This record gives sequence, structure tokens and C-alpha cells, in this order.
Amino acid sequence: MVAAALDHPGLRLTAAELIALRPAFRPARHRPAGARPGAIPARVAGQGMDLREIRAFAEGDDQRRIDPGATARTGQLHVRSFHEDRDDTRLLIVDFRHQMLWGTGSALRSVRAARWLARIGWQAVAQGASVALMAVKEGAPALLSAGTGTPQMLALSQTMAQAHDAALALGSGQSSLATALVQARRMVPPGGQVHLATGPDGLAGADAALSQLARGRVIRVHVILDPAETTPPRTALSVRHGHAARHGRLSPLDCGALLAHLHSLGAKARAVSPDDTG
Repeated sequence: MVAAALDHPGLRLTAAELIALRPAFRPARHRPAGARPGAIPARVAGQGMDLREIRAFAEGDDQRRIDPGATARTGQLHVRSFHEDRDDTRLLIVDFRHQMLWGTGSALRSVRAARWLARIGWQAVAQGASVALMAVKEGAPALLSAGTGTPQMLALSQTMAQAHDAALALGSGQSSLATALVQARRMVPPGGQVHLATGPDGLAGADAALSQLARGRVIRVHVILDPAETTPPRTALSVRHGHAARHGRLSPLDCGALLAHLHSLGAKARAVSPDDTG
């Protein structure tokens, strides 16, 4: 149960606001009959479902791929070549741990992270991809297995909102993202993508787990920034500890070193400004 003081836009995450981020309808790209959800044709030849070319038969070709029509027209054996299917599962990992449950602007950092990933999810299902969710909080994460289409995003929005309510009720803790990243390896197969939204310090102690997850997968880390980190107050701030007091000014956060470090672990990383997350 969320306290009444937190039941306000920007503090409490709702499924309705995530559903409202759905872009204008665009038909999903064609998926050949029989292809499993999350599988899309790659650019290399293989055993997929999408036709790549019809060409002359060569030594070693599978005779089951012979094309009767082309063979009859030319008088020579021709075979069908197909694209190889690769996995197009997108796992969205949103960080709802206690260090994400604050904000100086119009929304908590956790809410900004959820909105950002919801946009990515809507774009993914519009492209025919399969989307799964892991909402990390203190205790066990909230999970939603992979699925496609609008019904999946409706369920994902509801699961994310419920997980955020639970995170607000749980309060502080000492959990690490490392455990969640190990679990994520079982949720997205090699060839899939992982989108992780967290704060600048969210991956502390998780280098090894992130590097392992990046093997054979595309990992995109979205570092969600707060207005205080991008445009801090210009006036001097007073900090008191007991009888001691100091004054100082905040500087904009430089994420360069963090992004470079994440790249070295095999992840594609970017800083997401408050203007991008609403």
C-alpha cells in the first residue's frame, strides 16, 4: 500500500502513464509463418524462414531446398537460400532500488527510468520484437516473461507500476544489480538485447556480471540523470554536520568516465537527460 503522501504524479508510477507513451500505430514488419516470436531474419544465409535468393545448385547444397519452378524454367537445378534467424528478444531491466527512489525535478529517478524503458518497449513491439521485463527492487525482482504485441506492453506497464508501488513500500536496502544480471542471462538468449535503466552509481559491484551478460548479447545501459546532476543550482548551498557548516556549489555530473568504463565491459552506454524522460 502506497502512502497518501506519495500518491502523486511523478512520485507514484501508474500503468496508465506508461500506456499513454505508446506511439502512433505502425504496422509491425512481416513475420513469416512459423517463425517463433522474437526471431527475425539476419543478413547471413542460414536455416531461417525468409527467402534470401534463388540460385544455381552447387555441390554440398541441401537437395530439400531445390526450387521446382526455377529448375523447370531454366532446365538446371536451382535452390532456395534463406536468411538465418536470430533472436530479437528485448529484456527491459528497470532499477527500482532505494537509490533510485528520489528526485529533485518533477519525477523520481525511478519513474523517469520506467518511462524511458516503456518507450523502448513500445518501439520494440511495433517492430515485431519480443519484450520481457525485470523490475529490480529490494528483495525478489518482479518478472514478466517475453511476449509480443500490445497485450504484452499492457501487461508490462501494469507489472512495472505494481513493482514500483512495492519498492516505495519496502524502503531502503543493500541489494546489488549483480544478482539480477546473473538471472537476466536466463531470460534473454544469446543474440537478444538487454536494456538496463539505472542511475550513475547503479552498477557498483556488478562489473563481472555485466561483462558475462554482454557475451553474445547487445547490452544497452541507460544512465538516468536527475535535474540536479545536469543543471545544478547556481547558488551556494549550505551543508551542516553538527556544529560545523560549509558552503559550496554543485557542478554538473560528468558521465564520461562511467560511460567509457561500461563500454570496456562490453555494454553500449548513454546518459539520459531529464528532458528525455519527462
